[in-house]
Amino acid sequence: MTQTAVSEQVSGRSREGIAQRLAADLRDGFVVNLGVGIPLLVPKHVPPDVEVILHAENGVLGMGPLAAPGHEDPDLTDAGKQPVTLITGAAIVDSAVSFAVVRGGHLDVTVLGALQVSGRGDLANWYVPGQNPAVGGAMDLVAGAREVWVAMEHVDRAGRPKIVERCTFPLTGRGVVTRIYTDLAVFHIVTGELRLAECAPGITPEVIRARTGVPFVEA
Repeated sequence: MTQTAVSEQVSGRSREGIAQRLAADLRDGFVVNLGVGIPLLVPKHVPPDVEVILHAENGVLGMGPLAAPGHEDPDLTDAGKQPVTLITGAAIVDSAVSFAVVRGGHLDVTVLGALQVSGRGDLANWYVPGQNPAVGGAMDLVAGAREVWVAMEHVDRAGRPKIVERCTFPLTGRGVVTRIYTDLAVFHIVTGELRLAECAPGITPEVIRARTGVPFVEA
């Protein structure tokens, strides 16, 4: 399927809405890593009856909400350099231990943004040609986490699909993505098959199909 741009605007979920919808699927006891962008909006939307342990690869295990104005600690930040707090029982560790958590398979989910995701779960999220590369810990995260959930807008600023048949940007990982949450839909990727699990309120499968660069099945 060709990746043609769609000019007609549709009203789906906001960035906060994407984060809220994703947070509703987090389960009690999950250890969750959050990447930059929309994923960093997730903590404020975790249901109050669900306890998750938030991990940041800079050495925080047990990350709490954003710090209130006037109470920021410049040495305590999330992946986006925002000042955060700690929950009771949190741990601060060095980089080696933090990445041992990642590489040792102790993360239930990593939530990442994306430039492109292919229909079979390939992820490209670290490099736009012509700009400075910034892979960070993404390659470790997609290899070490049990599941990789992507939170992103459905199309790019030019209206081109970000869910594509084949990623044209350099890959972060091949066949690693298990779920995609966008402003228009929720997809699950199961054994290399893209499945539409849910449409955003007011959005039809036809609208989603016109803005998706690869065929999908309706689960």
